Amino acid sequence: MVEIYVLGGGTPTPTPARFGSAHVLKVGDEYLMFDCGPAATHKLVKAGLFPTQIDHLFFTHHHFDHDIDYPCFLLCRWDQSIGQENQLRVYGPDLTEKITQGIIGDDGIFSHDWKARVNHPLSQQVFVNRGGTLPRPAPSVFAKDIEPGPVQTGDGWQVTSARAEHVQPWLDSLAYRVDTSQGSVVFTGDTQPCQTVTDLARGADMMLCMCWDDQEVMDQNGEAGGQCGTIGAARMAQEAGVAKLVLVHIGSHLSSHGPMEKGIGDIRREFGGEIIFSEELMRIEL
Repeated sequence: MVEIYVLGGGTPTPTPARFGSAHVLKVGDEYLMFDCGPAATHKLVKAGLFPTQIDHLFFTHHHFDHDIDYPCFLLCRWDQSIGQENQLRVYGPDLTEKITQGIIGDDGIFSHDWKARVNHPLSQQVFVNRGGTLPRPAPSVFAKDIEPGPVQTGDGWQVTSARAEHVQPWLDSLAYRVDTSQGSVVFTGDTQPCQTVTDLARGADMMLCMCWDDQEVMDQNGEAGGQCGTIGAARMAQEAGVAKLVLVHIGSHLSSHGPMEKGIGDIRREFGGEIIFSEELMRIEL
């Protein structure tokens, strides 16, 4: 079974129901995480998963609403391990390696934490009680800055990336496609409608696409550049020929009643497939 967990379905603006971006894709017995926005580690556990189950993490870009929980996730996954888990593999655009090293490297900003846990007898005892064997290993993470193209393969899945158009040249952005034996899913990340993402999504079974707000509102207030609104998401999905469009990265205005219903109606006039207006902690079968 292939399932998607919506951990973060919101934006940089926190609301009681939405904040930031994070998703997990379950393929067989493997879990692939895409972005690690605010409280993603806690939401992961609320969804019934655990940090040590995640062996692959893919970043679309490095705005804080997509990566601010990365330090928490890294430290929690390491702290809860017993030294027998697979090495975490992290991929993303430029800065992924620098940020990872800056968090848990030997001189990283949180090196004081893991060094204390590696060396203090109390932390060593907790590690042993969990099933670990001393000496307690330091964090070891494989992190790689990537370009568009093939990224990684696993047991019955492969990940490919493409350039997304968001806030270049200040930050690079990527979209990802995961092909499995049971279907394909695309994570657009943050992007305006663009040909590279449309081509990546061609014929996919599902596309999780950012949908900031009502397109008319975005056109009027000047927020249409660099991101998708209702019509932009619908037209890109329709052109790509995807079967299901899952709306994520939804702003507070669009997620309120009235604008939500209007937005879904506008999308239906442009897109002929299934529409899912996501909520956090929702699970969606591919």
